[in-house]
Amino acid sequence: MTDQMTTLTETPLLAADFYGFQSTLTPEEQASLGRIRAFLEGELKPIADEYWDRAESAVHLIPRFAELGVFGAAWPETRQFENSELYRAWVALEIARVDPSSCTLVGVHNGLGMTSIAVGGSEEQKAEWMGPMARGEVIGAFGLTEPGHGSDTARGLETTATRRGDEWVLNGAKRWIGNATFADMVIIWARDTADDQVKGFIVRTPAIGFTATKIERKQSLRGVQNADIVLEDVVVPERDRLQRIDSFRDLAVVLRLTRAGVAWQAIGVAVGAYEAALAYSKERVQFGKPIASYQLTQEKLATALSNITASIAMCVRLAEMEGEGEQHDHHSAMAKAFTTKMMRETVALCREIAGGNGIQLDHGLARFFADAEAVYTFEGTYDMNQLIVGRAITGIAAFR
Repeated sequence: MTDQMTTLTETPLLAADFYGFQSTLTPEEQASLGRIRAFLEGELKPIADEYWDRAESAVHLIPRFAELGVFGAAWPETRQFENSELYRAWVALEIARVDPSSCTLVGVHNGLGMTSIAVGGSEEQKAEWMGPMARGEVIGAFGLTEPGHGSDTARGLETTATRRGDEWVLNGAKRWIGNATFADMVIIWARDTADDQVKGFIVRTPAIGFTATKIERKQSLRGVQNADIVLEDVVVPERDRLQRIDSFRDLAVVLRLTRAGVAWQAIGVAVGAYEAALAYSKERVQFGKPIASYQLTQEKLATALSNITASIAMCVRLAEMEGEGEQHDHHSAMAKAFTTKMMRETVALCREIAGGNGIQLDHGLARFFADAEAVYTFEGTYDMNQLIVGRAITGIAAFR
């Protein structure tokens, strides 16, 4: 038996990977994926419901994510081995299929936080931050959305940055900022009062004038510590301004890359719901036989699996395009819009299979059903992503 065959045997395909897309990964990627999957199944899955119910993040598992090479896998200076865009995307799927909240924690730190520095930072900034972030010694957050601005942040950003010698003074507010209550640093995006351009700043926490207050009473992604941030005359040295970010156009590069990651997260949410519904349908007996034997149940399962398969196929091509340098904003936007729409339909079908039991945490469906709503909305709403695609199709912007 060859090494590749051994690796594939050790890392079986997911039940939801109907066309076997995972098998296109290299043997080394397969082996790494297998280790990550074992960790997720053995250490994260048993506590996911409890942490979600308590609205807490499983931060004690951050060192394990770092040890397994999840952080910094995209960048030459921090990755543990050469890997592909598809491998990194599949890791996001694997985490989301077990716990979408933990996938968001990882995505904020590893995607938004590290990518901001890798894309927008100077060589000195990358040397200072990338290694510690990859090792999980420093946790990052990303502050773009504001109380009054979500979809229109490109033009409506109100947080300001004023140059004062070798320092900047930041004032404003941010909302829905994941990881912010425990992050060691937050990338804050603010409008330069001198040239009206958006710039990025590394704010080390705690900082004088910086407060992060957890948003309570959430009913989706409860394991994510979203916060309201207030910045009152927060002083940031010039050396902590992202040196290669001079406008929102530069920031858009970061968003393009991370939006593709959210598309894979959406697939993972759908996969988690599908796996739970499939297992439930085989165990739940009604009228003397498992409900999996009924035509209507099988139709729902087949539709859910078709949605997942179509979404994976789209995103596999998107990953290829990223590797080829051919991925553009409208490609990521289409993938995020389509996969989240399919996810929403899929989790609803899967919840329906479980009937009333589908709304209880104990049956493995309620978390995915609730968490899907947040994934559907963040990193660009469905409507905004569709309009980005519409602009690419027609050459006419339907928004300003």
